[in-house]
Amino acid sequence: MIKEKLSLVPNNPGCYLMKNNDNVIIYVGKAKKLKNRLNSYFHGTHYGKTKKLVSEIVDFEYIVVNSETESLILEQNLIKKYNPKYNILLRDDKSYPYIEFTDEKIPRLLVVRNVNRKKTNKNRLFGPYPNVTAARSTVNLLNRMYPLRKCTSFNSKPCLYYHINQCLGYCTNSVNEDSIKQMEEEIIKFLKGDHSLISDKIKEEMIRESELLNYEKAKELKELYDYITITLAKQKVEIEDTIDRDVFGYFEDKDMLSIQVLFIRGGKIIGRHSNIFPIIDDIENELNRYIISFYEKDIIKPKEILIPSNLNEQLLESVLEVKVKSPQKGLKLKIVEMANDNAKISLGNEFELIKRDEQKTAGANEALAELLNIKTLDRIEIFDNSNLFGNFNVSGMVVFCNGKPNKNEYRKFKITRDSNDDYGTMREVIYRRYFRVLKDNLTKPNLIIVDGGLGQVNVAKEVLTSLGLNIPIIGLKKDNKHRTDTIIALNPLREIKIDHSSDVFFYLERMQDEVHNFTINYHKQLRSKGALESVLLNIEGIGDKRLHELLKKYKTLNNLKKASIEDLSSILSRKVAINLKDFLHHY
Repeated sequence: MIKEKLSLVPNNPGCYLMKNNDNVIIYVGKAKKLKNRLNSYFHGTHYGKTKKLVSEIVDFEYIVVNSETESLILEQNLIKKYNPKYNILLRDDKSYPYIEFTDEKIPRLLVVRNVNRKKTNKNRLFGPYPNVTAARSTVNLLNRMYPLRKCTSFNSKPCLYYHINQCLGYCTNSVNEDSIKQMEEEIIKFLKGDHSLISDKIKEEMIRESELLNYEKAKELKELYDYITITLAKQKVEIEDTIDRDVFGYFEDKDMLSIQVLFIRGGKIIGRHSNIFPIIDDIENELNRYIISFYEKDIIKPKEILIPSNLNEQLLESVLEVKVKSPQKGLKLKIVEMANDNAKISLGNEFELIKRDEQKTAGANEALAELLNIKTLDRIEIFDNSNLFGNFNVSGMVVFCNGKPNKNEYRKFKITRDSNDDYGTMREVIYRRYFRVLKDNLTKPNLIIVDGGLGQVNVAKEVLTSLGLNIPIIGLKKDNKHRTDTIIALNPLREIKIDHSSDVFFYLERMQDEVHNFTINYHKQLRSKGALESVLLNIEGIGDKRLHELLKKYKTLNNLKKASIEDLSSILSRKVAINLKDFLHHY
């Protein structure tokens, strides 16, 4: 069938969709010449992930387009639509923190990740920063240097920051708009990479404190000065302009691709991003796909992107709608080569660890599939239940795809019945989950794991049968030391002992720990919310509507205790707010 279809494929640009024996799309790719690209999958020798992909292909489809640009855009849309497992494997979900200088009358400095929020002013976002610690260190530095507003809402009296001269008491004092404007200009200048003004200020203050014999204060200022002049300024790039740039470099070896991105802001390298993954497609396609998907996450596009010379800058520029350059000489070429060198070093340092982890994870997943006689084990869904003496009954579900956790697919379930009934809880959560899978046509797992013995497995099986689903289910039974030692499987019913030194044991234990921790954390959230609800029900004047608003806003008892009367008065009458604060003071 494949051979016959291949003979009919034209040599036009387009996209192809690979399918497995369940008619599920497992990979989406693009090609300048479809016939040549598709033929390459079914002829010749393959290795690594490509070999695994080809072994699962039983059919394919293709879509012909007019240009390579169209095929690149179509490929991204098809990947979003179908979430093919071999494309997801290569996706990098890492996001980076930014510093937001809020566009308010009295501005604040915030560390944010979701930069696509509707209320965010993109012109007042600075970054990305290499990690949240670096972003917070910069915010803390600026908050020490400038008396910015720190609170989320205005209080009735000045807070601690006012008394230590790190805030001007905006809640009670009048605002000097000129001083606010000057402060904004200096801070924005610093966040754009010009540290000279603030470093001069610190140096002057350091000398003054030293002359006044305040050596401890002078020492603190010296540390701040060193942080700016050494840590922040050391990565200066010798480019005369201050245009924001991202620089992509790569290195390939042994069927692995290492990608390095350098973030240049204000003429300095403020951070870098790296990723290493197996090669499935040709290098140009892998890099194009990666660069485009890189900006689909919470990362703001720079003014200019620099790429290696073997990539098509016009193609990427037309899709990303940003200036893309492939420098041939000069300093910009040296920066791209620096990114390539970093990618090579990164791959050299990490290769053995990545290979070992890949083999161990894939090996454990394949060994579990063989143990249970399951042909394909791409997706496992694991459930755990938690309650406190029959109260706050919850369940959690975590998902492992090809041996690795897929946190975007985790789900929480608040059980409707408050009783200590493990079977009832299992019946409810399995029904709710897989009724939704059928209703919304979600991806079905190849295996379901429940925490428990034969009783829990039978209950789950009954529910699946009632829904017309035939998905393998196993239970994990623990020994007297509370360690999992036996798999309970059906069809036929059997107990499978697990060797505690095997990769399968550590794999199952990792999945159990993941779902247990996820469920317990959810349980703690509900208990905290339950404590808050019990407090609010004791206050006269709080009805169902106000109760709902307070629970939605404050979520936990600690948050409620921190709220001021003025803040509470936005929901409650002042009298009820005072009664609530008085009650909390003695609670």
